[in-house]
Amino acid sequence: MKISDARVLIVATDGFEEWELFGPRQILQERGAEVVLASLKRDPIQATVHDDPGKTIRPDLTIDEASADDFDALILPGGVRNPDQLRLHGNVIALIRRFAEHRKPVGAICHGPWLLVEADVVRDRTVTSWPSIRTDLRNAGAKVVDEAAVTDGNIVTSRNPDDVEAFTSAIVALIENEPALARTGEPSELPA
Repeated sequence: MKISDARVLIVATDGFEEWELFGPRQILQERGAEVVLASLKRDPIQATVHDDPGKTIRPDLTIDEASADDFDALILPGGVRNPDQLRLHGNVIALIRRFAEHRKPVGAICHGPWLLVEADVVRDRTVTSWPSIRTDLRNAGAKVVDEAAVTDGNIVTSRNPDDVEAFTSAIVALIENEPALARTGEPSELPA
């Protein structure tokens, strides 16, 4: 599939790291992809730039209105508060699992992999993240490395806002079915 034919879903709420949402969104849109933002409500959500308030953006739909069947890939930005809030919502976790079960590309950056832990989709995968959640990833059965972007099967992970270009390139490679730069493994079965 060409990236210009792709529909990509971004899931975020208040406290997302600004460039980790706006960066991939901008890059994908510039390449012709349709990018849709879903959140818990349709009210504008507030970014952070590290710990300071950043831009706001209005979601296109709610998590309950989003279906993995309607999209070709999923992106989960970081920021500390964003994934910490989202992982408490069963509908968010179910949506992530549906993307993973259908072997659609799922990208999580910075603290975003917390959501992959909650969805139990990192077991036996090679991943990366912000340093403070690497123990959580190991405890969830992942092998953790320190690289800009890591692709293992349909999962792409990245460390921080500085890695947005490498992260987005790896997602584009998966969507277009090209070999990803940092491929480290093959898809594994999801736990029961």
